[in-house]
Amino acid sequence: MTLETAEILALQGLGWLAGEPEALERFLALSGTDVAGLRQAAGTPEMGVAVLDFLLGQEELLLRFCDSAEIEPKDLHLARHVLGGV
Repeated sequence: MTLETAEILALQGLGWLAGEPEALERFLALSGTDVAGLRQAAGTPEMGVAVLDFLLGQEELLLRFCDSAEIEPKDLHLARHVLGGV
């Protein structure tokens, strides 16, 4: 898992969350940010970690995202590990 791939997965996760209004609301509430802050921070390693942590902590969402992105849940774990070191 490269840093670039991890960043792409985090952005894909964020994009997927944007299409899931209830999940996005939960993410915003838990992360303490609003839509404007989310737009500003999108693409940063910190936001990538927050998105991946959120998905990894919500099994139903994790599986739905992985199914839609055609990836394995372990890929998100690896991406989180790579971004966590940034």
